[in-house]
Amino acid sequence: MLRGAALRVTRPRVAVLTAVHAHPHADTESIIRVVREDLGEVSHQAVYDVLRALTDARLLRRIQPSGSVARYEARVGDNHHHVVCRSCGAIADVDCAVGSAPCLTAFDDHGFAIDEAEVTYWALCPACLVKDSRRSTPVEHTRGRGAARGQSGQPPEEHPR
Repeated sequence: MLRGAALRVTRPRVAVLTAVHAHPHADTESIIRVVREDLGEVSHQAVYDVLRALTDARLLRRIQPSGSVARYEARVGDNHHHVVCRSCGAIADVDCAVGSAPCLTAFDDHGFAIDEAEVTYWALCPACLVKDSRRSTPVEHTRGRGAARGQSGQPPEEHPR
C-alpha cells in the first residue's frame, strides 16, 4: 500500500497502518498506544506525522464528528458515512444512503464540482439504548434522545474506550 502511494516503507508507517486497520475510528492517543506496543518508544510527533502523510496519500481517512477528537480509519474511497452514539461516542460505518457517490445531490452546488458528501447520523448505540431505557421513566424517555447531548447541545466529549 505504501509503495503504491509512492511512500517509503518505514516501520512507523507500517505500524500506524496496522493499528488503524485493527482499530477503525481510533483516536490519535489510542493509535500511539498500539504503535508503542508494536515498536517500543515512538514520539507523539512521529505518529502525528505518519497519520498526516497517510491521510494526504489517501491511505487513511480522518474524521472528526462534532465534539470529538480526530479519528482515523482505513476504509477510504467509498464515500461511506458514520453513525455516532451521543452517549458513549461509539462510531460505526454506514454505507452510502442512496445512489452513487456523492450520495446526496445538493439543491444548489454554487458551481462547485461536488465529489463527496459527509453525513453523520447521531443516535444511541444498542448498549446505551438499553441503559437509557432501564434508567428512564416513561416521561423522561419521551423527551427525546437529544437530552443526552448535554446543556450545550453538543455531543459529549471524548469517551475512553
